[in-house]
Amino acid sequence: MEYYKITSEEIDVNDVVSSVVHPEAGAVNTFIGTVREFTGHKQTVSLQYEAYPSMAEKQLQRIGSEINNRWPGVKTSIVHRTGKLAISDIAVVIAVASPHRAESYEASRYAIERIKEIVPIWKKEYWVDGEEWIGDQLEQTSYPTGRPEEES
Repeated sequence: MEYYKITSEEIDVNDVVSSVVHPEAGAVNTFIGTVREFTGHKQTVSLQYEAYPSMAEKQLQRIGSEINNRWPGVKTSIVHRTGKLAISDIAVVIAVASPHRAESYEASRYAIERIKEIVPIWKKEYWVDGEEWIGDQLEQTSYPTGRPEEES
C-alpha cells in the first residue's frame, strides 16, 4: 500500500520500502535524503524543516499520481520529516517499485525534483556562522526525461 506522509518522527526506511514491494516489481529503488555537513564552503550544524502537512501530503500524492501516469505499474511512497535534524539524519525517503530498473531510477529522480518544486516544505539551514531559510517551491527544475505536462 503506497503512502505519502509528513512526520516529525524518525523515518523507518524499511516501512517505506515494504509499502511498495509487490509481486510484479523487479526493481525497488530507494532514495534517502540526509542532512549533509557542508553546502559549498558553508558548514551546516543542523536543519529545520517546516511544512503545511495536509497540503504537503496532497502534493506528495499528486507526485505519486504523476509517476503512476507516466510509468504505469510503478508504486511509490514518499515520507518527509519535519523538525530539527542533525547531520546525517534522514530527511526524506522515497521508495519506488517497478517491473524494470530504468523506471524505478527515473521515477525516483522525478519524485525528489518535484518535491523541491511543488511541496510546501521549507528548510532553514543553521551554519556555524549564521542561519537562513532556503528554497522556493517556485524554483524551476530541469528534468532529464521531461515533465508529464509536456508530453502529448
